[in-house]
Amino acid sequence: MHSTEYLAQGPRVAIRHVCRQDYEELTTLAEESAEMLNRWLSARENTVEAFESYLARLEQPVHEGFVICLQNTGAIVGGVNINNMIRGTIQSGTLGYTAYVPTTGRGYMTEGLRLVMQVAFGELGLHRLEANIQPDNTPSLNLVKRLGFQREGYSPAFQFINGAWRDHERWAITAEMAQTEADQQAD
Repeated sequence: MHSTEYLAQGPRVAIRHVCRQDYEELTTLAEESAEMLNRWLSARENTVEAFESYLARLEQPVHEGFVICLQNTGAIVGGVNINNMIRGTIQSGTLGYTAYVPTTGRGYMTEGLRLVMQVAFGELGLHRLEANIQPDNTPSLNLVKRLGFQREGYSPAFQFINGAWRDHERWAITAEMAQTEADQQAD
């Protein structure tokens, strides 16, 4: 277990910033989940150098990196990035997230992404989050639907993944939409 300085906590999971000490645990999870993840994400190097490069990117003010951890053990069950944040009159960021095979299907990503959204719309002062998802990635599409994201469009040949340009659906949520969703959940 690493740092327990959580940014937000839910009933079962909490989120914190990713840190250097997470390398071994994240590498093991990525290797265990490679078959599932390689359908949707470009193959990544699991080297110390690649992880250091990722951490360096997170030091830039336009990127934030989080891990979703079980509250009772601190074990990592997911990862979330907010990338390419635009400030000024837009106040928007793009979500990237990863679940891991040992803990999929238990609702941890839903709970964890809700916490990330709270931080994004609160502490980070963002107004909008966007997620771009391949049309046949049903688990990811279902996740954003549960969180109240709305489909905004379709982007042909949007991202180069594993040797080919892949189409994506564009989903987004604003701070107001998230608040409405939270109010409905409370009722």
